[in-house]
Amino acid sequence: MELAEELALHHHERWDGEGYGGLRGETIPLSGRIVSVADVFDALTHDRPYKKAWSVAAAVAEIESQSACQFDANVVTAFLGLPHYELL
Repeated sequence: MELAEELALHHHERWDGEGYGGLRGETIPLSGRIVSVADVFDALTHDRPYKKAWSVAAAVAEIESQSACQFDANVVTAFLGLPHYELL
């Protein structure tokens, strides 16, 4: 339950400090930094009532463009090394 609480509280934080709680950089728990990238990838690559799904390539490009701004650059680097094109 502690990990679930940590994820719920911190996955909308931004590396640059502009997130919901105002944490920035490494003060954001690693679990929140990881789930932030995964959550955005999931949101972008699936249809929502208000938008169509983005292609995997477009979603990956968006995440890469937000490295060191919205997302931890190390987490983005790890994400880019995943076989994400095979996920969908």
